Amino acid sequence: MNRSNRVLRKSALSMALGLCFAFALPAAHAGNSDGSVLGRTGSGATVTVTNPETGFTRSVTADADGNYRFPFLPVGNYSLSSSAADKPVPVTVNLGVATTVNIGASEGTLSTIVVTAGAIQAVDVTSMESATNINKTELERIPVERDPLAVALLAPGVIEGEFGGISFGGSSVAENTVYINGLNVTDFYNRVGFSSVPYSFYKEFQIKTGGYSVEFGRTTGGVINAVTQSGTNEFKFGAEAVWEPSFLQTEGSDHYDADGNPYYISSYDEYERRNLNVYASGPIVKDKLFFYALYEARDYQPSNTTSTGNLLNEGDADDGFWGTKLDWQINDNHLLEFLGFGDSNSTATDIYQFDLASGNRGEYSNTRFIDNGGTNWSATYTGYLTDSFSMKAMYGENEREFAQSSLNDINCNRIRDRRDVGNGDIGCTSTSTVAERLDTREAARLDFEWTLGDHLLRFGLDHETNTSDHSQFYPGPDRLLYEINDTSPGATLANGGVVPDGVTAYVRTRSNEVDGTFESINSAYYLEDNWTVTPNLVLNAGLRMEAFDNKNSDGDSYIKIDDMLAPRFGFTWDTVGDGRTKIFGTLGRYFLPVANVINIKQAGGFADVRTFYVFNGLEDFEFNGNIYQRPILGPQIGPVDDSQGDGTVGDLRGEVDKNMDPVYQDELILGFQSMMGEKWSVGARAIFRDLTNAIDDMELTSNGILCGGEPGYIGYIMGNPGEDATVYTDTDCDGENDGFVTIDTSVAGWALYDDDGNYIGETGFEKPKRTYKALELQIDRAWDKHWSFNASYTLSFSEGNAEGPVNSDTDFADTGRTENFDDPWVNYGGNGFLPNDRRHQFKFRGAYGFNDHWQVGANLIAESGRPVNAFGVGNPFDGTNYHSNFICVANCDSENPSQRVYEASPRGVAGRLPWTYTLGANVSYYQPLGRGDLRVKLAVYNLFNSEKVIEVDDQLESDIGFINPSYRQPTGYQTPRYGQLTVTVNF
Repeated sequence: MNRSNRVLRKSALSMALGLCFAFALPAAHAGNSDGSVLGRTGSGATVTVTNPETGFTRSVTADADGNYRFPFLPVGNYSLSSSAADKPVPVTVNLGVATTVNIGASEGTLSTIVVTAGAIQAVDVTSMESATNINKTELERIPVERDPLAVALLAPGVIEGEFGGISFGGSSVAENTVYINGLNVTDFYNRVGFSSVPYSFYKEFQIKTGGYSVEFGRTTGGVINAVTQSGTNEFKFGAEAVWEPSFLQTEGSDHYDADGNPYYISSYDEYERRNLNVYASGPIVKDKLFFYALYEARDYQPSNTTSTGNLLNEGDADDGFWGTKLDWQINDNHLLEFLGFGDSNSTATDIYQFDLASGNRGEYSNTRFIDNGGTNWSATYTGYLTDSFSMKAMYGENEREFAQSSLNDINCNRIRDRRDVGNGDIGCTSTSTVAERLDTREAARLDFEWTLGDHLLRFGLDHETNTSDHSQFYPGPDRLLYEINDTSPGATLANGGVVPDGVTAYVRTRSNEVDGTFESINSAYYLEDNWTVTPNLVLNAGLRMEAFDNKNSDGDSYIKIDDMLAPRFGFTWDTVGDGRTKIFGTLGRYFLPVANVINIKQAGGFADVRTFYVFNGLEDFEFNGNIYQRPILGPQIGPVDDSQGDGTVGDLRGEVDKNMDPVYQDELILGFQSMMGEKWSVGARAIFRDLTNAIDDMELTSNGILCGGEPGYIGYIMGNPGEDATVYTDTDCDGENDGFVTIDTSVAGWALYDDDGNYIGETGFEKPKRTYKALELQIDRAWDKHWSFNASYTLSFSEGNAEGPVNSDTDFADTGRTENFDDPWVNYGGNGFLPNDRRHQFKFRGAYGFNDHWQVGANLIAESGRPVNAFGVGNPFDGTNYHSNFICVANCDSENPSQRVYEASPRGVAGRLPWTYTLGANVSYYQPLGRGDLRVKLAVYNLFNSEKVIEVDDQLESDIGFINPSYRQPTGYQTPRYGQLTVTVNF
């Protein structure tokens, strides 16, 4: 046998391997909800792919060079045959993966194809993307919480973030996108959260961590791409019961400050969760029409105290889920599929008084209601129009309701005692806000693939209309939130007021209201060319053109940005030519849309009014037979602050930069992947990400036009900090806005005054900066019915002065309104390591089968802690009191700001939180039952019950010169150990 035939045979043996698990698998050239098969065979040979479970069959004719391609194939197991080969070979089509199979060739016919059931997925030498594919079978073997976010955390470089989200590659939790069967289900109101289906309904996940192709956009973080189960020609049915009992939960620890005051009480926190889902699937018309239907009954009963242990909350949620998938194989060239599901859920929480000392529940106080979810559906058409030209068309709607209220909200204000000796909520309601919102996404997209010789052209369009019907206000007859805070005499408050002598606490009242309907339209076109320069080298060049149009409550465009060009380039080199080793790289730009919360809170008559008073003690009052407390208000301190919103919709030309640029990130990745034998693979990636722009609110106190010796005031605008801002303002000093001015906010826009109040010039804002540099190493050993193993290590550096559109170290979750640029001093001198910086990450997971019945699995994540800051509120340059990277150390009570003495306190100055180690373990039992099977799985999470601190209060000063008594006090710990029992029966 000559060398060329040996290489060909070796390549074919490797590339025919089909499996469900891929190690850090780069994947491209496939739609959101499918995969592809391509390769080489004999010139002009007829190649046929068949799914034996559904009868789907499609044939193409190889070109003169023997190349063939099957795009847009539904995820599943297939048989591939060629008229140039002796017999068919099995191949698995994974989500988003182009699987290469060389079957027969002009040099000779392959007479033997060996398929190893435990082998790894062959290297996709045509792809530049970075992604991890994991399907349901793999997840059954290891302990993974039943949540797509937990699945995503298995991928390198992904960490848990704040606000219930995850961070990809240093990004904030508000920069990710989630798809189910090609439908974008991401929360567009605040970009944190998403619609989901039960864990059992998912079939496969693909976690895209970088380098994704131009069909994906609207994210500067990562992508969770998932497909659901589908029916086949075989009737199947089954049930799965999941129980998380309270007796398998370890009691959390209680924490007290140095004076014995509770600040984190968790020993009474527990829950009972029971889920039972039943499903059925099969043919409606054999080989043509299939169904999959699932219903999940849910019962969730959480019980927890407040952080200070003065209230006990007992919740109940028992709404069920329904979902269905229909697949119609009209013929071999035309497919139609439908997905529908309803995830509406209501939680009612009864609130009781609680005596922490005795552990006894007191009198009933209130009931809080939270509603979320909605009805979701999509319809997708796939057309194989010719051997070289195919298309997909999808239309769908994603609905997310959110409503929050309580029985007492009409009569009771929320009252929070936030002093060091305080006791949290002390009024007759703890509702944070009364809100009702319905978010509806209408999504449509077209995707095309056209093979022209050595070029694969991919192009399409992607359009979404996102509408929010929104209403919110604080509870109580006057719709005010009352907060009591410690202070000291002479301290300067956030509104500029000075605390009088003898005053050690103040009350801040706040209103927060908005009402209206708000719409955003996101559209994009894309074109991509994948050029096979040689059989071993593929070059990629793509361009995505985005447009965002955010509208106010009157339906007028508020922020409109067109012609955003996102170029992306890549290469992949099959270094030996056997399809087992590749070097790849990508360079691209990614844009992030503006969340609807911005429309609502700045273009909808948003009122955010704050007033400060001397605290004159507490008084008791009775409501519904219970005794509560409320503050006694003394004299007002300083002016009313409505700078964040006065309740009116002003002339938006003066509130938004006319020529605003979008948020975007540039990314560079270089990687390597290689198979070692048929079960092992290794890989490495070097990543650089640079977030070079931001859209945020900033207060412009100078329009650059002097009237009576000082500049005109503009107020809060949405714009690009550190860049030019063009806004409508008063240009002739008559008190009326009459023209546009352009302000270079890197050097101007903020007026400076001396101690006597004389205007002395102005300054500008820091430009937002965020870079992420990382090296990822990974090794994988695939399942072979005996054992599997995966390990990764990530060394990363996330630096800058802006985490992203949300800010977790100051606990500000309104996307795009982070407080980072409210004045120039928030970020001045604040460059350093960001909240999502985890210098070292180790991830290990694996499974071992003792025999055909018993298996064990483990999943360990170990990572270094995040940086700890010591934020101040004042600064050496003016009398502003907000957030800063300076601490007042002398003359702090001086009424003249220039006499105060400050020290710099940059990011990370207080060190880091400790390493965290989270180990999960499970044992599974499998038993065949005639034509069915039984699986029982007991999983324990946080096996060693580690309770390391994961979040702290970073605010060293609460007012100028006043040390925050709760500084560095933990605000979050690891979840205590808990267990989960899963019983699955399939027939």
